[in-house]
Amino acid sequence: MEDFKVSARKYRPASFDMVVGQETITNTLKNAIRNKHLAQAYLFCGPRGVGKTTCARIFAKSINCTNPREDAEPCNECESCKSFNDHRSFNIHELDAASNNKADDIRSLTEQVRIPPQIGRYSVYIIDEVHMLSSTAFNAFLKTLEEPPAHAVFILATTEKHKIIPTILSRCQIYDFSRIKTDDIVSRLKFVAQNESINADDEALHTVAAKSDGALRDALSIFDQLVSLCGTTITYRNVIENLNVLDYEYYFRIINGAINGDISSVLLLFNDILEKGFDGHNFISGLNSHIRNLLVCKDAATVKLLEAAPAVKKQYLGQTAECPVVFLLNALETGNTCDLNYKLSKNARLHVELALIKICKIQAECSEKKKPDVKTVQGEENTAEAAASPQPVKNENAAPAENIPENRQPARTEKPAKTFSIKNLMNSNAEVAPVNAGAGVKNDTQEEKTPDTGKTELTEAGLNAAWNEFTGKLAGEGTRIVSMLKTTRIEMPDNKTVRLYLDNTDQEDTFIHNYRQRLAAFLERKFILNDVEIETVVEQAGQGNMLYSDEQKYSYLASRYPMLQDMKRTFGLDIN
Repeated sequence: MEDFKVSARKYRPASFDMVVGQETITNTLKNAIRNKHLAQAYLFCGPRGVGKTTCARIFAKSINCTNPREDAEPCNECESCKSFNDHRSFNIHELDAASNNKADDIRSLTEQVRIPPQIGRYSVYIIDEVHMLSSTAFNAFLKTLEEPPAHAVFILATTEKHKIIPTILSRCQIYDFSRIKTDDIVSRLKFVAQNESINADDEALHTVAAKSDGALRDALSIFDQLVSLCGTTITYRNVIENLNVLDYEYYFRIINGAINGDISSVLLLFNDILEKGFDGHNFISGLNSHIRNLLVCKDAATVKLLEAAPAVKKQYLGQTAECPVVFLLNALETGNTCDLNYKLSKNARLHVELALIKICKIQAECSEKKKPDVKTVQGEENTAEAAASPQPVKNENAAPAENIPENRQPARTEKPAKTFSIKNLMNSNAEVAPVNAGAGVKNDTQEEKTPDTGKTELTEAGLNAAWNEFTGKLAGEGTRIVSMLKTTRIEMPDNKTVRLYLDNTDQEDTFIHNYRQRLAAFLERKFILNDVEIETVVEQAGQGNMLYSDEQKYSYLASRYPMLQDMKRTFGLDIN
């Protein structure tokens, strides 16, 4: 019975041309060999299973070949190549730094480096997982790595370059190996399957390549596992059952349901997925990848970023035609947020279900946004009319305040009052109050009018009660001017005048522009008005709503609490 050898070893590349997915690195190494520009130390770094140790062995074999080909590939016919192929070469030394990571191990290596090779030109030392060396071992290795004997070449391999100290990095030529593309892995798997007389469909091999995450060695290991399960025929169904991979058809069906807003079918599909034993986190991660694939299919220039079998690519192109870009972007953002917060959720299933419901609602919300908003249009028209209406002109000529003693309040000075007839306001269309910026607020002129029956004559008491009711209605608007209006004095100096005392011209302009029309309409509904006018008076300094200076505040407190003056003198305090 012939001994079984795993595919990763059986089909390990023996020349640079057979290395998969690292053409840039292999071409550089071949040029160095051809031009005889060899460094004393190389560092091969990159993910697992991408060919670091394989390239190191081929490089060691090539530089010792006595009859290399024109393309710098080994001849496989000389004694050096034959001894290498039979694993009996004394020119190549491999060391596992994970188990030989002490300074004494490196000192033994440096002693061994002094011995020249018996056959061939170079002694090549391949140190795998070099990042596992201790700090003292790295320091013991520095001098030998910088100035080795002429016959010594070091090749260091690692998956974690960031753990290697900078002094080692500066002494090496660094080659970064990349993950192998899915198509390259699929091509290699097809080659192995053909040599082993195994039938495997494209979808199955693409699933194996995607599962390997860019590592060819992992892909070959999975392939051997599938051969043990399925025999000489490998199907997509066998692959997803054996590797516990969710069928991509679920993702297509979920997106179709989300586009149609069918929340029930999407939640039932998710329940079916959970019952099959799949993890919710893996599902949402796979759904994000599916949406990403749909997004890259939107543009012909990015379709090449999709790594899938030809038959699956057709499905992606068909579904992406039905998905708007806005839907895909919002769905991807929702799915990514769910992925990030999954581990923080105490109810993981509900967390995913909420994300699926939001994705199902995206299309409907986008359709609603496209419909014109009648209220918004009307609001814009009213705002435009208000902007076109003439604005009141500010009167900057205010009477100067008198000089007063420190403990006395200043006398009140008033600007000339601005008067407006309520009858003219109600009958004139010259000015229309603009729509308030607060959402959900409507003008009093737009409120349902009460019948004229029950009106009374306007009196001082009735005016104060009406003013409190009016400002109470404005309280819900939440603006700063509304809170000031609640404390504004209002009075009737005579039967034909309603007078408001405001603190400054800004308040006066705001009241005239936004609230004067509403107050006139409010009073018109409640009282019988005969040519009553509304006056606005600006109080720059008065007994009502005035602002006190720091000196005035201190003088008032000091008159009531004499000890405050003693405290100021004792501690040398300022009023400010």
